Amino acid sequence: MDLELRIGIEGMNCASCVGRIEKALAETAGVTAASVNLATDQATVALADKTQANVALAAIERAGYTPVVAEWDIAVGGLNCASCVSRLEAALNAEVGVLGSSVNLASGKASIRYLPASVSAARLRFAIREAGYEPLDAETEGEDPAVAAREAEARELLVNLKLAAALTIPLVIIAMGPMFIPALGALIPPGWGVWIEFLLATPVLFYAGRAFFRKGAPALRRGAPDMNSLVMLGASAAWLYSTVVLLLPGLFPDAAHGVYFEAVGVIVTLILLGRHYELKARGRASDAIRSLLALQARTARVVRDGELREVPIEAVVPGDEIVVRPGERVPVDGEVVDGHSYVDESMVSGEPVPVEKAPGAEVVGATMNTTGSFRFRATRIGEATVLGQIIRMVETAQASKPPIQALVDRIAGVVVWFAIALAIAAAAVWALFGPAPNYPLVVAASVLLIACPCAMGLATPMAIMVGAGRGAERGILFRRGAAFQTVADVDTVVLDKTGTLTQGKPTLTDLILLTEEYEESTVLAAVAAVEQHSEHPIAQAIVDAAKTRALGLPNVTEFNAEPGFGVTAMIGGRRYQVGADRYMRQLGIAEASLSNAGQTLAAAGKTPVYAAIDGVPVAVLAVADPPKAGSAEAVKAMRAKGLDVIMLTGDNRHTAQAVADQLGVETVIAEVLPQDKANTVAELQQQGKTVLFVGDGINDAPALAQADVGMAIGTGTDVAIEAGEVVLMAGDLRAAVNALYLAQRTFRTIKQNLFWAFAYNITLMPVAAGILYPFFGVLLSPMLAAFAMSVSSILVVTNSLRLKRLALGEIKPA
Repeated sequence: MDLELRIGIEGMNCASCVGRIEKALAETAGVTAASVNLATDQATVALADKTQANVALAAIERAGYTPVVAEWDIAVGGLNCASCVSRLEAALNAEVGVLGSSVNLASGKASIRYLPASVSAARLRFAIREAGYEPLDAETEGEDPAVAAREAEARELLVNLKLAAALTIPLVIIAMGPMFIPALGALIPPGWGVWIEFLLATPVLFYAGRAFFRKGAPALRRGAPDMNSLVMLGASAAWLYSTVVLLLPGLFPDAAHGVYFEAVGVIVTLILLGRHYELKARGRASDAIRSLLALQARTARVVRDGELREVPIEAVVPGDEIVVRPGERVPVDGEVVDGHSYVDESMVSGEPVPVEKAPGAEVVGATMNTTGSFRFRATRIGEATVLGQIIRMVETAQASKPPIQALVDRIAGVVVWFAIALAIAAAAVWALFGPAPNYPLVVAASVLLIACPCAMGLATPMAIMVGAGRGAERGILFRRGAAFQTVADVDTVVLDKTGTLTQGKPTLTDLILLTEEYEESTVLAAVAAVEQHSEHPIAQAIVDAAKTRALGLPNVTEFNAEPGFGVTAMIGGRRYQVGADRYMRQLGIAEASLSNAGQTLAAAGKTPVYAAIDGVPVAVLAVADPPKAGSAEAVKAMRAKGLDVIMLTGDNRHTAQAVADQLGVETVIAEVLPQDKANTVAELQQQGKTVLFVGDGINDAPALAQADVGMAIGTGTDVAIEAGEVVLMAGDLRAAVNALYLAQRTFRTIKQNLFWAFAYNITLMPVAAGILYPFFGVLLSPMLAAFAMSVSSILVVTNSLRLKRLALGEIKPA
C-alpha cells in the first residue's frame, strides 16, 4: 500500500504553479500519485516507499518552489544508553512525515526533521512516550512552520504594499494631476517631472515588487513561466521603455516620447493590493479548522500516584483517570468510571440536548460537561480522538480536488504560454500596422498582466475548503473533495432501513401462540435463550423483553446461526428454530396460521419472527422498529429535489412496505441479504443511475463502497467509518438532505468560479490585445489590466466565502 504524505509548499501563486509541481512530482521515481492544492498551499503525494520522501522534496525544489520542512530539537527524559538512542530514533523515523531524526545521549535531546503538514508536534511527543521516554517540553506547543511561513509572507506583503502605495500616490499625482488640475503643473520645475516619476517608480518595481522578479525570473529561465513571470515581463517592459525614452530620447520619434512610470507604480501596487486581500480571504477559509482546534481543552486534571494533578493535554496517556468538573470541557475520549453528569455533545452530534453520562458511558474529547462531576479513563488521545479524526477528515477533504480541477490545472498551464505568444504576436501586429510607435508596448504589457491564471487556480480549492469546513461545523464530514462533485450529480438515493430510516432499537410488541401446549412466558424465555447468542438487533429486542419480565433463560446447546435467515439451538433435548419466514420455508415449515399471523403483523409495520420446536410452529413474535423523527421529512425533501428514493432492506416485504408507506418511500427492495446489498446497488448503476447509498457504516460497508457515493451515519463517537465518503455525525436523516444541499451549493459555486475565471481570460485577453480598437477606438491600459487581474482572484475567493453563511440548521427546499 502506498504511503501518503502531505507537503506544505511556499511560492505558489496560480494554477500554472500547480500544474508545474504536479508534473515534476509525476516524473519522479517512487511517486505513484500527486495532487497539489493552491488554496491550502499543500501537495498530497503517494509514495511507493517512505525513503522516497526526500526525492519528492527535491522535485518540488527543482520546480522552483520551497517545501515546508520543520526542524525541532526537543529534550527527552529517560535516555540512559546507546540502545535508548537507537530505539527512540527508530520510533521517530517510523512516523509518517518524519524525514529523519538524531538522538544525542550526552545532551539528552532529539533533533527531528519533519513535514508539519503530515505530522504534528503533539504526535511526535506521543511517539516519544510510546517508545518509553518523556518529552520534557510538553508545556509548549511548537509553532506550525507552515502557518509561520504564511504569516511571514503576509507581513512582508503588507510592508511592500504600504511602501508601493506611499510612492505610487505622489507618482500618479505628478504624472496625471496636471491633466485635471492645470495649476499642479506649475508647481513642478520644467523637465523635473519625468525624473521624479523615475525616482518614485523604480523602488516600487524593484523593491516593493521584488518578489515578482525573485520568483518569476527563475521560472522563466526554466521555461515554465507563471503569474510572477507575466507581471515581471509586463511591468519591467513598461519601466525599461520609459527609462530609455528618459535617458536617450533621440532614439525615438516625438510621437513615442510618452513614458509609463505611473503605470508601473499602479500595476505593482494594484497587484500587491489584490494579493493582500486574497491572502486575508484565503485565511478565512480555514476558520472551521481553527474553531475546531479552539474546542480542545489545554489541560487535564489527572489522577496520578493518588493525587490530582493538572497537566498539559499532551501529557495525557491512555489509561489515565481524569476528573471533569461542571462547566469544563472533556479533555480526551474515554469511558466514565465514576460519577454522573450530563454532557453537551452538540459539537459532535448536532443534538442540543445534553446526554446523560454514568459509569460505562463513552465521553468525547472537547464536549462540554454541564452539571455534575465525573471521573473517566482515557481511551483515545491526540489525533486518535473523535475531534482529531474530524479535523483530519476536514483537512483531507480540503487538500483533495474533484475531477474537474485536474482539467482546469492542465488548461491553466497552457494559458500562460498562450498569453506570452499572444503578447508577442499582438505587439508585432501593432508595430507593423498601429497608429503610434508606443502601442506595441501597451498591448503586450496588458496581455501579459491580464492573463494571469490566479482565478483558475483558486476557483475549485477555495470552494472545497469553505464547503468542507462549513459541513464540519454542522456534523457533515466529506472525506474527499471529489465527493462534492459526485454528490452534486446524484440522481438516486438508496436508504438502508434499520438504523437509518428507523431508530435501530426494535422492541417486542406481540407474541401470538399457535398452540395451547405452551405458555407465553415459557416460549418467550426459550426464544430469548436462543436469541441471546445472536447480535442481531431483533434478537436483542426479544432478549430485552424477557429480561424486562424477569424470566429465567434456560441453557442452550448446539447453537447455530445462518446470517439473514435465523438461528437454531437445543434446549432440554428439543430443537428450537427461530427466524424469518424464509428460514421457515427453508426448513420446510409451512402452515397457514403461521403465514396469516405474520402477514397481519407485517401489514402493521412490524417485523414477524417465527418460532418452531422440532419442526412444529409454536409462535409468531412481532418486533417493531419505529421510524426516526425527521425520516419522513427527509424523504419528502429528497423527492422534492427530483431524486429517486429507494429503501433497501433485508426485512420482510410486507413490513418493509408498511414502513415505506409511513415515510413516503415509493420504491422498496426487501428481503435482501446483507452480502447482496452491494449487488443491488451495482444493478442500479448498470441502469445508468448515479447512486448515493446511506447506511450505518458497519453492516452496510460493501454497499457504501459500491455506491458512487457512500454516506455513513455515525453514532457521535464512531467517525472512523472507512467505507463512506461522507460521514454524518448525527443519526438524523435530515443531515443527509443538508449534505446533499451543501454539496450542490458548493459545486454550483465551483462552476460559478470557473465560469468567471475562464470568461475573464477568454474575453479580456483579446481586448487587451487591441481587438476592439479598429471598431471602437478602445485600447486597454496596463493599469486597468492589472486591476482586472487582481479583481478576478478576489471575486473568486469572496464568492467561495459565501458558503460560510450557508444555513444548514434545517431541511432545505429543492
